Amino acid sequence: MSAKDFLLRVPGFLRSFYFYVGLGFLVWMFVFDSNDFVRQYDMYAKLHELEGERDYYLHNIETVKKERAELLSSPELLEKFAREKYIMKRPGEDVFILVPQPQGEE
Repeated sequence: MSAKDFLLRVPGFLRSFYFYVGLGFLVWMFVFDSNDFVRQYDMYAKLHELEGERDYYLHNIETVKKERAELLSSPELLEKFAREKYIMKRPGEDVFILVPQPQGEE
C-alpha cells in the first residue's frame, strides 16, 4: 500500500485546508481563548447564583416594607417591636433579660 493509495482512501473533507483551519479555530476557542467554554460555564453558574440572591433580597425587601407599614400604622405594634427587638422600656420600669443556656451546660 503506497502513500498515494492511502490518501485516496482518506475522505475528501479530511484532506481539505479549510477543515484543518476550522479544527484549529475550534481548538483555540475551546482551550486557549480568554473566553473559553469552561469560563463561560463558570460565568453562567455565577449568573444564576446572583439571580437567586437578587430574588431572595427582593423578597426580603417586600417583607420589610410590609412590616414597616404595619409598625408605622399602629403605635401599639411600634411599642411592642421596640420592646422586643431593642429592649426599650418606659421610665421607671425594670427589664429582665432571660438568656437560655446552651444544651449540655448545667
